[in-house]
Amino acid sequence: MIINHPILGPRDAQEFTYLGDASLIDRPDWQAEDAADQFHDYVYLRDNPAGEHRELWFHEQGDRSWLVVTRNTLTHEISKVELARDVARARGRSK
Repeated sequence: MIINHPILGPRDAQEFTYLGDASLIDRPDWQAEDAADQFHDYVYLRDNPAGEHRELWFHEQGDRSWLVVTRNTLTHEISKVELARDVARARGRSK
């Protein structure tokens, strides 16, 4: 599988480490009254979708950047690759 890195261009997926669902970018507020419940869900509850899914990948054997990869889990076709920092910043502005 080839991941088209936004800065470095096409790279083999073997250069990357898969972390999981990109929703991990949205950490719960540790000061909230229900923080324990929020962190339980954040750590242990995961969706396992068939089809398009946003995932976190770490470029371990390259520039060590984090990417959000939108990939179809049935076909492995990648439709979008973004720097995770840009995704996190955009979400911070929209809240």
